[in-house]
Amino acid sequence: MKKYMKFVWITLAALVFIGTFAFLYVKSQPKEKVYSIEIPKYGNVVKTTVVTGTVEPRDKILIKPQISGIIEKVYKKAGDRVAVGEVIAKVKVIPDLGSLSSAESKVRTSDINYKQAKIDYDRNKKLYDKQLISKSDFESYILKLKTDKEDLDASRESLEITRSGITKNMAKYSSTLIRSTITGIILDLPIKMGNSVILANTFNDGTTIATVANMNDLIFDGKIDETEVGKLSIGMPIQLTIGALQDVKLDASLEFISPEGTETNGANLFEIKAAVHSTGGVQIRSGYSSNAEIVLDRADHVLTIPESTVEFDNNKAYVYVLTSGKNKKQAFKRKVVAVGLSDGINIGVTGGLTAKDKVRGAEIDNENDQSSSNSNN
Repeated sequence: MKKYMKFVWITLAALVFIGTFAFLYVKSQPKEKVYSIEIPKYGNVVKTTVVTGTVEPRDKILIKPQISGIIEKVYKKAGDRVAVGEVIAKVKVIPDLGSLSSAESKVRTSDINYKQAKIDYDRNKKLYDKQLISKSDFESYILKLKTDKEDLDASRESLEITRSGITKNMAKYSSTLIRSTITGIILDLPIKMGNSVILANTFNDGTTIATVANMNDLIFDGKIDETEVGKLSIGMPIQLTIGALQDVKLDASLEFISPEGTETNGANLFEIKAAVHSTGGVQIRSGYSSNAEIVLDRADHVLTIPESTVEFDNNKAYVYVLTSGKNKKQAFKRKVVAVGLSDGINIGVTGGLTAKDKVRGAEIDNENDQSSSNSNN
């Protein structure tokens, strides 16, 4: 009995050993590679590039005061529409004490001169009426009276301007009323009531009262790499995609290519601008980020294959053409082809291949894909 059991155990051990050896042998054998098959087809190949940038109004004007003072009243707010000449804010003038004193002194002096000229005029008028002085002598007193009157009026207006920045006679031309110089939308209104403002001068740009822009005339502003700028030309059509409005597509045309590049993060970039044709009634805000899709080149109705099926070696392009696919075994022949334009996914073939050829694609790893590929063959 013991001999019998010993024989059984030896047999079982031998079977396990043989089974393990057979399994490992099968696993060590190289698997036959199976590839998907790509059929050349006719289509269009379009090479595009995408440029990132922003959509901005062409005209964006900074409204600045023509006089220094304090904001007395604000009539508008950011987002409001304004017309040319419409009042945005009012400035209250805080007079300089030195200028005010000088203006008051000028008025007093002018008033004294005018009163003296009036006395001289009245005295000589009586003499002229009695024909004791000539007409030419009397006319000099008339002229002096008029001149001193004009000087007095001018001094009083100057004092009024120094005090309040405005005169009654020139109210409609008042520099204390800050008006829009263009028709558009107020993008920014950084001032508030009580803020001090100064006019622009040699040493200061002046306080910005408001930023006004015409949002009906928009441009795209972006930068393109030097490797692609040479393929651009003025007037090229561009399609814009607004980051905040994914479903909105805007048509534009290239109108500016910078003649000088700027280095940014090691890349040489050139500024481009494109005029937006129409917003289609969609409200576009200044500064929206946007992607501009530009067609650099295209080839229509050409034989195409996936670019991944092409192998490049020594400035030549090769593909593997199926020669046999019977009994689940595929055979391919390496073939030189002439290729043209590529869009990064498909590439145009200009020679060496026909629409009847079958080209080797990617390797298939699972049996489901393999059976599918074989059924296509």
